[in-house]
This record gives sequence, C-alpha cells and structure tokens, in this order.
Amino acid sequence: MTEIQEKKHQTQPGQRGIAHLVCGRRAKWVVLVLWLAALFLTAPFAQKLTDAQDNDAASWLPGSAESTQVLEISENFRPEQIPAVVVYARDGGLTAQDRAAITEDVARLKQLTDHGVRGAETRGPVLDRQIDPRAAQVQVPITMDEQGWERIAPAVDSIRDIVGTGGAGLAVHITGPGGTSADFSEAFEGIDSTLLVSAMAVVIVMLLITYRSPTLLLVPLVSVIAALFTAQAIIYFLAQHAGLTVNGQSAGILTVLVFGAGTDYALLLVARYREELRRHEDRHEAMALALHRAGPAVIASGLTVVLSMLVLLAAEMNSTRGLGPVAAIGVAVALIAMITLFPALLVIFGRWIFWPVIPHLGTENPERRGIWARMGRRISHRPRMVWVVTAIALAVCSLGLIQLRAEGLSNADAFTDKPDSITGQEVSARYFPAGSGDPLVIVSNQAQAVQVGRAVAGTEGVVPESLGLPPGTKPSYDGKVLFEATMTAPADSESAKQTVDRVRDAVHAVPDADAQVGGGTAALLDMDRATTHDNILIIPLVLLVVLLILCALLRALIAPLLLIGTVILSFTAALGISALAFRHLFDYAGETTDFPLFVFVFLVALGIDYNIFLTTRIREEAAHQGTRPGVVTGLAATGAVITSAGLVLAGTFAALGTLPMVAFAEIGFTVALGVLLDTFIVRSVLVTSLFLDVGPKVWWPHRLAREDGGGATARELPPESATQRGEQPGLGG
Repeated sequence: MTEIQEKKHQTQPGQRGIAHLVCGRRAKWVVLVLWLAALFLTAPFAQKLTDAQDNDAASWLPGSAESTQVLEISENFRPEQIPAVVVYARDGGLTAQDRAAITEDVARLKQLTDHGVRGAETRGPVLDRQIDPRAAQVQVPITMDEQGWERIAPAVDSIRDIVGTGGAGLAVHITGPGGTSADFSEAFEGIDSTLLVSAMAVVIVMLLITYRSPTLLLVPLVSVIAALFTAQAIIYFLAQHAGLTVNGQSAGILTVLVFGAGTDYALLLVARYREELRRHEDRHEAMALALHRAGPAVIASGLTVVLSMLVLLAAEMNSTRGLGPVAAIGVAVALIAMITLFPALLVIFGRWIFWPVIPHLGTENPERRGIWARMGRRISHRPRMVWVVTAIALAVCSLGLIQLRAEGLSNADAFTDKPDSITGQEVSARYFPAGSGDPLVIVSNQAQAVQVGRAVAGTEGVVPESLGLPPGTKPSYDGKVLFEATMTAPADSESAKQTVDRVRDAVHAVPDADAQVGGGTAALLDMDRATTHDNILIIPLVLLVVLLILCALLRALIAPLLLIGTVILSFTAALGISALAFRHLFDYAGETTDFPLFVFVFLVALGIDYNIFLTTRIREEAAHQGTRPGVVTGLAATGAVITSAGLVLAGTFAALGTLPMVAFAEIGFTVALGVLLDTFIVRSVLVTSLFLDVGPKVWWPHRLAREDGGGATARELPPESATQRGEQPGLGG
C-alpha cells in the first residue's frame, strides 16, 4: 500500500473515538447490556401492539370528510353498528321446511347477545317476492364499540352457529358489511406473525446466499428482531398515550420495513468490516474504521427514509397519516440498532463469526476482479449510448401505465380468494336490490326532515320505499334526525358512488336542512377523493425532501437532479410492468387508489438508498482519482453488496404476497420489482453511464466540478487499481 493510500485509510482521532463508543473493548459490552435492558423492558409491550390497533372506520377515513362527520353524529342516535346480512336462497323456490327453518333461526337470533350482537333488533326475514319466494334476507346488527373490530369475526361466527351453512339445495351465506368485515378481520388476523415469519425466512435465505456463513446470519437477524420489538413497544406507548393511530396495515408494513431496511444496513456494514479485517489485526480497530467510512452513508439513507415517511403526516387519509410516524419510528430504531447493537455483536463474536470464509489479516479481497468492475469498464467506452438506450427501455416499460386502474377495489375484488361474504353478496344481488344491507345514512335538521326524505326518495339509484328509521335508533337528537335508504347498485360499485353524489346534491339543496350523507359507499367515495389529494400533495413533497438530502450529502446540484430523474423513471417503469402483470398474469381487477402513493414512497425512500451508497463512494473516489475513473471504482466497490441488499429488500416486500388481500399483494410485488430494477438497471447501468457521460460537471457547483483530481478517463485506469487490490476508501469518510 502506498503512502497516499495509507493516509486514505486513516481516521482522525476524534472520529475514531466516536466509533469506539460503539465497538471499543469495553464499550461493546456496555452497548450490549443497554440493548438487553431495553429489550427486557420493551418486549412485553411489543406483544400488545395488536391490542392497540384501531381498525374502525374513523381510523381510515379522512377526518374532515362528510361520511366521517355522519359517522360521529350517528353515535348520538345509536351505538355504532354494522349489519350482518344472512341470505337464504334456493333456485327452485323456498320450501315450507325452508321458511319454517328461517323463522326458527330468526327467533333464536333475536335472543343472541354474544360478542356485541344486537339480536333483539334483528330485522326480517324479507322475501324477494311474496308468491313462491326464492330467497330471504335477515339483518342482524353488531355493535362496533372500542373492541368491535376485534370481535367482529367471533360475532359473525356466533350468528353462523345458529343459521348454519345450508345444505340439501338451500344456500345460506352471511354477507353485508358485517360479513365482509369479518372476512377482512380474519385476513388481518395474525398479520404480524405471518409477515414476521415470511420476512424472517426471506432474510435467512438471502443472508445464507450472500454471506455463505450459517453463523454470521444470526447476528443481523438478532439485531433486526431486537429493533422490531423495540419499535413495536415505542409505537404501542404512543398509541396508548399520545393518540398515534395504528391499524393492521401500518403494523404489517412496519415489520417489512424494519426487516428490509435493517438487513440492508447490516449488509453494507458487514461488507466494509470484512474489508477492514483483511487490513487490521485488531477487530475493534477494523470495526471503528468500517463504521467511520460506511456510517455516514448508512445514516443519510436512514434519515432519507425517516423524513420521507414523516411527509405522510400531511395526508388527509387518517390511515396514511398514521402510517407515517409508525414507519419512521421503525426505520429510525432499525438504523440505531444497526450502528450500535449490530457492530457491538460482531466485535464480541470476533472473526470466527464469518466461518467458513474467515477474513484473516492480509488475505485477498475475493471481489477484486468482480463483474461490477468489468461492467463499469464496458459502460465507460460508450456511456452516452448506454444511458440513452437504458432510459428508452425504461420509458417503454412505463407505457404499461395505460393498464393501471388505481380507482379502488370492490369487496369482491379485494381478496385473493373468494370468502363466504363475497359469495353471499353475489347471491343476494340476484334476488334483492344490490345495495341492501349497506344503506345510505342521512342526517338532517328535524324541521326539514320531510323535505330531505322526499329529495332522497326522488333521486335516481335509490329504492324509494326503503327510506326509514332503523330499529334501535332514537327518533331525534338535538334537533336532528337520522334515517337510511337502500341503493339499487352494489354498495361498493362505481354506480353506487355516483348515487351518493346525486343524493348529496339533492339534500344539500334543501334550505336550512344542514343535511349530510354517509354510510359505507359514501366512506369509500370520500376515501378515494382524499387519496387523490394525497397523491398530488405527497409525491412532490417526498421528491423535494429526497432532493434536499442528496444536495446536502453530495454538496452538489446536478448529481441530485440526475438521481431524482432516474428514480422517477424507475418508479414509472415498475408501475407500468406491474400494471401489465396485474391485468394479464394475476388477473387482478384493479388497484386501490392509494396504491401509487405507497409504491412511490417506499420505492423512492428505500430505493434512493442504493444511489446514496453508490454516489457517496463515487464522490470519495473522485476526490482522489477523478470523476470518471471514480465512477468505475465506486461501482466495483459497492456493486456486490448493493445487489445483495436489493435482493433482501425485494424479498421482504414480496412477503406481503403471503397475505390473502390483493392490495397488499400488489404493493409487495411492485415495490419488489422496483427495487430489483433500481438495483440491477437504474443504479448499475443508468446512473453509472450518466455520471460517466456528464463527467466532473456532475458535481457542480462544488469545486470537484472544476478540480477533477487525477483527471484520468475510465478507460485509462491501470489494470490493477486500488479497488482491485482490496484497498478501497470508505463510503463516506
């Protein structure tokens, strides 16, 4: 190693001291004890996070929406409740025995009080026709108090115990909002454990492939699990005492984010630590140098994700706004664990943890002549042609966006399988108005109630004779009244949403009525509109946050703008390919309205990590040997580890596909695809070729744009460079 190269590997005393606070001979034990104490105190509360989840309608709806206001007002008239609709049907017509059995079921249902069932308010049976009826409906209200969503499935099970599942030609299904909610509840049940096991399995497999060491993989795995438990406990306390909203969606994504981001940071630190172990006999010194050099890029990447997630606080949707701090806390704790607990454990275990490929002092770097070094050299011959062709290819993939249908999913299309409530919904629609069981809810001033009722009854899409006061509802409260109306279209259809708009226009036109329209369909409509607003607001804000972080980190303007451009192109390409796959491979009916937003936030916030790791290394190399050779060196130095990190992150998001819900499967597939595109194409080919083509000007206005140290072109690099000998400067030192 030359004198200059040796200086590049030295750290300043102050910087080395900071690193030794984590991995010093005594400090490593202090760090371990502190984390063990933290886990001892927090682990019991982490298990309670499920109990702190708030999955009721208000936790998802936009706070200012008309449907949310109706939901809050309706609590003054009756306890919040949703109806479970029992459908009996026989194609050849109900027999006398069928009708007698239905009457007996109704009598038993009226006595039911288990799990919040309001059996005394059971309505029905309602027949599809008076002569030779073929179907009957019975509505059973279920109270939705603070524990309602946790007991909705047991409530429906208790109803099913009475009505059975049919037989001998008689079909019996439980549908309506209650039946559908029970199926959603069962889909979310165990989501934390399911995703934990799935993500853990993916991480174990990928770490085995990457490290080729059965012992080494235990250290990042233990560190990530410690981070997850700690984050869950913190979020539990905030949910219980600070009003933080946590639901099944945010809790599930938390697990994936902590595993994906935490393992990524571990891979980058291990790669640097292994390099330093080949140069230093003292493992404490090796880890101090690894932390000093890789730490700034890891911290910058973590802060990018945290700040991007906090941007979600600007969302109108309560569920999206709640996800922001939950995800930010998870990533922040994962980052802290990976720069404290993880390096301390590595130093405690020593070199043997790398068995069977132990990096002894003076051994050769096995990646010194890797594929990424060769790829960089090939790209350097014609960089402009490479980036133009790559950009065109990604733009062509983006054309698949014309197949994107992010307009919301009906209940029937929301599951990857077909639960009983969906079958019952289809059976009910054959015999009854399609919107029965999930009515419009209208509140107005009592003095104008008759006029409002006429306006509703006269609106296209409403069954006029369905207007009425539901059982158990107060006739009036504080000068207001509440009544319901059934729609002719299925409650989750686009036609029903159009009916809601027509009804709102009609009742809002009644003078002094102060009328508002809510209910399940109105809530879906308000959610769609709030999500559209969030897409328009949050996507540019996230881009701005990422751009500012890149400008501060790279101390340049051109490079961050180029990186933002590549991120946008990667995002649209991932969406385009995914839309084609959803239409023609998986046969999904569409996407939720918040699908583009979630995919964008995760892809940009997490995908930018790899650009940070690459470009900070390029910038470091550019200061010593010039921008163009620095690009090739930076790609060679970071290629293998970033590829491994990308595969791990893609695999953990793909674990969302294990859930029986289309929305989660689509997010998991698209984010995984986008990460792979970013890892193998955008970062390694597009960014590399752009930086090679632009050259030193990429650092404008920094002095590197004028003083390109070394000045050699990439093709003039000597065949045995510092990187190839394993003498690589740090990621951000």
